[in-house]
Amino acid sequence: MTLPPSAHVPRESWPNWIWYSIEFGIVLAASMLVSREITDSVEELAPDVQNYLFMGIVGLIFLAWYIGIRGFVLKKKILRNTY
Repeated sequence: MTLPPSAHVPRESWPNWIWYSIEFGIVLAASMLVSREITDSVEELAPDVQNYLFMGIVGLIFLAWYIGIRGFVLKKKILRNTY
């Protein structure tokens, strides 16, 4: 039995964007946990400065992963046409 020409047979079991969203969630959660531990060790700062420090560290870890590690070490482009 042959499939009709309009049938879609996926190459992968999951779409690619799901893997990217899982990776995004893991990187975000890990960077927030690391940032929480770093900002908890600094006690003499005001709460608003600690918030800026927290988000700055989250952003640095996030950028380090997507630009530094993923872009140069793993050599995987973030937005690549996979057709």
